[in-house]
Order: sequence, then C-alpha cells, then structure tokens
Amino acid sequence: MRLRTFESFWLLKNGLMYSYPSLKENEACDIVVIGGGITGALISDALLENGYDVIVLDKRDIGQGSTSATTSMLQYEIDVSMHKLSEMIGEKGAALCYGAGIDAINELEALIKDRKIKCGFERKKSIYFAHNVKAVNDLKKEFALRNKHLQGVTWMEKDALWDKYGLVSEGGIVSEAAASMDAYAFTHELIRQNVKKGLRVYDQTTIKTVDHSRKGVQVTTEEGAVIKAKKVVYCSGFETTEILKENIAKLFYTYATVGERNVENTQKLKDVLLWNTEDPYLYLRTTDDGRLLLGGEDTSSHIPFFEQKRKEKKSNALQKKLKAILPHIDFVEDFSWGGTFGSTSDGLPYIGVSPEYKNALFVLGFGGNGITFSVQGRQIILDILQKKKSPLAKFYRFGR
Repeated sequence: MRLRTFESFWLLKNGLMYSYPSLKENEACDIVVIGGGITGALISDALLENGYDVIVLDKRDIGQGSTSATTSMLQYEIDVSMHKLSEMIGEKGAALCYGAGIDAINELEALIKDRKIKCGFERKKSIYFAHNVKAVNDLKKEFALRNKHLQGVTWMEKDALWDKYGLVSEGGIVSEAAASMDAYAFTHELIRQNVKKGLRVYDQTTIKTVDHSRKGVQVTTEEGAVIKAKKVVYCSGFETTEILKENIAKLFYTYATVGERNVENTQKLKDVLLWNTEDPYLYLRTTDDGRLLLGGEDTSSHIPFFEQKRKEKKSNALQKKLKAILPHIDFVEDFSWGGTFGSTSDGLPYIGVSPEYKNALFVLGFGGNGITFSVQGRQIILDILQKKKSPLAKFYRFGR
C-alpha cells in the first residue's frame, strides 16, 4: 500500500534524522510494537515508562509512513460533529470523547516540554467555519452543544472573521484548545531518547508472519529472524485494515500543499488552525517557519501511474479554494504531496483488543485528529494490560 508521494514537506525539511538496524537475530521481549510512526513512538514510550521490555518494528525507516504525510493539526474536534456523534453514542458519550481530545493536547504538550523535544510545537486556536450560508444553522447547533459541555468555545460572526483574519465566511466556532507540530521530527526525537533508555528498534524489517496463541505471539521476519513476546500492539495505521476481517474504516487519498516562506503574508493566521464544513473539508495552518500549509481534496481512488498529474490538479484546486476564503493571501507553492488516510463511520478510533487475534492490541487512530487519538491510546492500552477499566474503551472498541 502506497502511503505518500515522495515530496512530503517534512521529509525534505528534516531528512532521515536517525536510522536503525534491521532485525537479523532472534529476540524476546514483553511487547512488540508494530509500526514506527508517531503512534508507535507514543505507545512504546508509555510502555517503556511503565516497565515493559519493548521492541519496535517497522518495514520502512522510522516515521516514513503516514507520519511523514500528516499535516499535524492537533485538534480535540472529531471528524463527525458533536451533535451528530451524540445521535450515535449519546450526548454524554460524545462530550466525553470530545473532552478527551482536549486532555490529549495538554498531555502531548506536557510530554514535549518534559522531554525537551524540538518539533515546532505551538499552541493555537481552531476555527471551524461555515463554507456557505446553508451551513450556518447546522454549525450554530454544533456550537450550542459544545458550549454546553466544553470550556473555551465561542461563536464568531462574519464581520469579525473578516476583520481579524481576512477570512470570508458566514460564521464559525472558535476553540481555544488546538496546536500544531512537526510529527515526523517528534517521532524521531522521542524514539531516539527511548533507545538510550533500553528501547530496541529495528527498521527496514518486513514481517512475514505473526502467530498468535494463548501463550503469546511469535513474529517472524522475511529474513527468518524470530521475536517471541507476550503481547503485540499494532500501531501500523491504515495498513492494519488488511489483516482485519472487520470493516472498520474507509480509506481515501488526501492531498496537501505548502507555500514558500512568507512570514508577513501569514501573520494574521499564525495562531489559528482553520477548517470548514465542506465535505471533504478544507483545512489549513501555518508552519513554525512561516509557511502556509493547506490540504483536502480527498479522493477514494489512487492510481500511482497518474499520481503526479492528479497531485498537480488537486493542488491547483486547493489553491483556488484558498483564494476564495482568504483573498489577501499571496500563496506560492513550494511543496505538495498526497497520502493515504482513513475515516470511520462515527469518526472515532479503534483502540483495544480484537476478537480476531489473541494477545494482540490495536491503536488505530483514524481521521483528521489521529495524533490525539494515539495520545489517548497510551492510557487505554496500559489500562487493558493492567486489567483496569477505561471510560473511553467502550466507545473505541472493536465490534461496535
């Protein structure tokens, strides 16, 4: 499965920060984490901190799957609106899931500060704005429910959005809890720190089979090396759907483009994340080095042979939409790329155990806020291993 084109901004900006050996000899541990992206980095960190002996495996270099393609917009908001999610799981459950997103951003910020990780983390506001007049009533309904259950939520009228941000919209919800970061740099730095603490990492290691039994798991690589462990945690994102019979997510291909550095051009937008009510939605933010990053234009099909031409077409469409909502922005494209992402019917992740596999746990954070779901997965996985109850587990469970 092809996860991205070769022009990811984060890869070009950072390069291959650290590399690790492939697995050549047999190993044993408590827990094998499959996937060396941001989810694998966060989960292996939590496990290591709680005394587990952990090995991380990835078939690529670290962080070069979806982590290198993400736009790293950190939002508590779920792709399914709060009032629609309330109809699916109840108002109390929807409020809990949305509130957990706020807690996750706070936890991630604390982790970054505690470990002194340089990854361009910046606190921002999030503006969820109407893409046309018809969307306003539904958006106000959404605001009323969020305002009832969450702190730091306000409504911004059309004129105020234009005056403060130069944004053309009929109105929007402003949320105080949001942030942005460089997920690729964060992943590399966190894993590098933990290797010094005893974490074992093997990249460029392709798994041939994973045998699950009541006694544990046995991972065999294509080179014939074997890892015996008590548990395996799958943090392999959208590729994990290939081993599950349960149809948990719909995969799609999405696009992003980054402009040239122009700090003055993006000054009004440096403290906000923007996304709209369109389906698929348009989203944008500034980077820590003064660029504007925008994305969207999702498509359900992906034909590698035509990808470069389609990517150019999608980038032009994104820039046209940008000009319509932010006419004062002078955008000159510097990089563009595409990547595979996914969505679930309720916008929620799948975190926990699947009845399909013994001694296996999964952390699959789908949607636009997969990073915050992965942060939540840290405690959920620990609770499962320690046989504790997690209030979020029932909403993120398999078979729901």
